[in-house]
Amino acid sequence: MKKIIMISALILATAVVFISCDSKRQPGKIYMPDMAYSRAYETYAERDSSLFTMDPAKRGNKIFYNNLSPTGTIKRGELFPYTVPNDSNGLVNLSNEVKNPLAPLGDDDMAEAGRLFNINCAVCHGAKAENNGPLAPKIGGVKSIVAASPGYSDGRLFYVMTYGQNNMGSYASQLDKRQRWMIVQYIRTLQPKTAPADNSAAAPKTDSTTAKKTK
Repeated sequence: MKKIIMISALILATAVVFISCDSKRQPGKIYMPDMAYSRAYETYAERDSSLFTMDPAKRGNKIFYNNLSPTGTIKRGELFPYTVPNDSNGLVNLSNEVKNPLAPLGDDDMAEAGRLFNINCAVCHGAKAENNGPLAPKIGGVKSIVAASPGYSDGRLFYVMTYGQNNMGSYASQLDKRQRWMIVQYIRTLQPKTAPADNSAAAPKTDSTTAKKTK
C-alpha cells in the first residue's frame, strides 16, 4: 500500500513538472474559449470573403462591414468636422463664426507651422506672405496675405485653405485640419505689429490758475 502511494505521488509530481514547463502561450484545453479570447473584429485584419462583404446588396447573406467609423464618431484626438459649406454664404458669413480651436502655439509648434507654410504657401505668397513667391508672377492674381489677413477672421483664412479661392486650389488634401489652423496662427505672426496710439497730446492741458472753481 505504501509503495502504491509513493508511485502515485511520483506520477503526480512528474505531471505537475511537465504541465508547469509547458508554453504559457498555448495553455491547452480551455473551457468556453469564447469567454477566454475576444472574437472582436479588428478593423485592418484580413476578412474571410465567404463570411464578410463590403457590398450592401449582399448584407443579407454575409456580414456587412465597410471599415467606416460609426456615424457621429470621430477619431481620438481629431478635431470636429468642418461643416461650413463651400458657397458664398459659407465664405462671407458662416466662416467668420468659426473660431480657431487650437490653443496658442508654443515655440516648437509655431516652428512647425512656419515649416508647413514655407512648403505649401510660400511658393506663391512668399516667405513673408507678401505676394513675392517664385510662382506668383507666373500664376497671377496671388494676394498678399499680410495685406488681406487683417480683414480676414481666422475662420475665413481656414475656409480659403480648405476650399481654395480664385486661382488658389484647396489644400485640404495636403494639410489636415490641425495643420491648417496652425498655419492660421503663423500667418498672424507675419502681420505687421501696430504700435498703440499715443494719446498723450490728444487731451489739452488744463491751467490750474484759469480753471473754474465749483462750489
